Amino acid sequence: MKKLAAGNWKMNGSSAALSEVTALLAAQPAPNCEMLLCPPATLIAPMAVAARGSALRVGGQDCHPEAAGAHTGDISAALLKDAGASHVILGHSERRADHGETDALVAAKAAAALATGLTAIICVGETEAERDSGQTLDVVGRQIAGSLPAGATAGNLVVAYEPVWAIGTGRTPTIPQIAEVHAFIRARLGAAMGAEAPGVRILYGGSVKPSNAAEIFGVAHVDGALVGGASLKAVDFSAIVAALSAAQTGAA
Repeated sequence: MKKLAAGNWKMNGSSAALSEVTALLAAQPAPNCEMLLCPPATLIAPMAVAARGSALRVGGQDCHPEAAGAHTGDISAALLKDAGASHVILGHSERRADHGETDALVAAKAAAALATGLTAIICVGETEAERDSGQTLDVVGRQIAGSLPAGATAGNLVVAYEPVWAIGTGRTPTIPQIAEVHAFIRARLGAAMGAEAPGVRILYGGSVKPSNAAEIFGVAHVDGALVGGASLKAVDFSAIVAALSAAQTGAA
C-alpha cells in the first residue's frame, strides 16, 4: 500500500499560489509516498499543467452526481477529470454542514467519480457534541455504511477520518483516540468490502502539521493524511510529506 499525503486548499489560492507547487516539487521531487493537492476548481487545470511529469497529483474538492446537465455552479466528475484531476474529495464535514449533504448524496457523488475513473476520498467524522456524548463510532459507522458506493475497491477508494472539532482548530485527538477510530474503520471496511479492505487507505485529517505528523503516522491503520491549512505552504506540506515518506520506509 502506498501511503497518501493529500492537501485540501478549500476556498483558498489564486493563480499566484501556484508558486507553492513549484516550491513543493523542488523540495519533494520523488517522495516515497503519493502526494496530492486539491485546489479550488479554478486552479485544477493550471496546477495539473504545473505538476505534469512530476510525483504530484491534482484533485477536486467536490463533484455533482450527474455527468452533465442544467446544474448551474456545479462541476461534474467528468469535468474534473478533463481539467486534469485524478481524485476528488467527497462528503467533507464542511460540505455536510454547510450544504446539508447526506450520506446518500455522498454515495451518489462517489459512484459518479468512480464511473469517471477518479479516486474518491470519502470523509467521515464526528462533531464535538457527538464525541462528548460517546457517539463517535456510531456516527462514523453510519457514515461509512451510507457513503460507500457500489464498486469501490482499494484502487479507487480512500477514506479520510476527520473529527469535525479538530478541523482548523489546532486541536487534535489523542493518539489512542485516533487509533481507536482508524481500527474501527478498517473493521467496517472489512465487513463491507471483504478482501479489498486491507488495501484501502485510511487518512487522518484535522489540524495535521509538521510538529505532529510523525507521531500520527506511527499509528496503526493511519495510511496518510488529509491536510488543510498546512498544505497551503510548500514548506509545511513538504515536511508532512517527508514524515509520511519516512513512515512508508519504516513500513516496507
